Amino acid sequence: MGIEKKFIDDSLLRQRVAEFVSKELKFAGIGNIEVRRTPMVTKVNVECLSPGKVIGRKGKSIQTLTDAIKVKFNIDNPQINVVEIGDMYLNPKLVAEKAAKYIEMKRSYRYVAHTFIDEIMKRGAIGVEIRIAGKLAGKGGRAKSFRAMKGFVPKAGEIAKENVKIANSVAITPYGIIGITVRIVPPESKLNIEQDDKGGD
Repeated sequence: MGIEKKFIDDSLLRQRVAEFVSKELKFAGIGNIEVRRTPMVTKVNVECLSPGKVIGRKGKSIQTLTDAIKVKFNIDNPQINVVEIGDMYLNPKLVAEKAAKYIEMKRSYRYVAHTFIDEIMKRGAIGVEIRIAGKLAGKGGRAKSFRAMKGFVPKAGEIAKENVKIANSVAITPYGIIGITVRIVPPESKLNIEQDDKGGD
């Protein structure tokens, strides 16, 4: 039971650190945050659109964040590694968050989904799927879901685990919370099956 508790505590700590870093760096267009702990060091890998904003002048901003993690979470040796995101349209987290903002601005969810899908496919993605669920019809409407897809997006098995990037976000509207899920199969994925080019909703 001691080992199981340590594993759970470690997972919760990594999640809390990732959430803290994401909140502190939201101005920099954060994609994925991965926290890895070893006996010697805790590495925080950050993908973002604006590495310069994260690092700051002469590294001051990243050092301030490192010190905050050390104090807040009692971590002896945190190290933050920053990687620039080449294209936001191939990052499902950034796509989901931007789609949520558009929906909050009262843009049509169908328009939002198809616009982002077209942009993602222009970047050479093998496939993309966007699901939007909630009270899409507005006041008095029932909750429902909408799906739009292009290309090939595997749903299960090792092929999905290795090749599909997934992220979620929520849009807060006057009629309730709408969930957005984005799945992207990036151009560099290696799929040994014939691609499908079907769309849907």
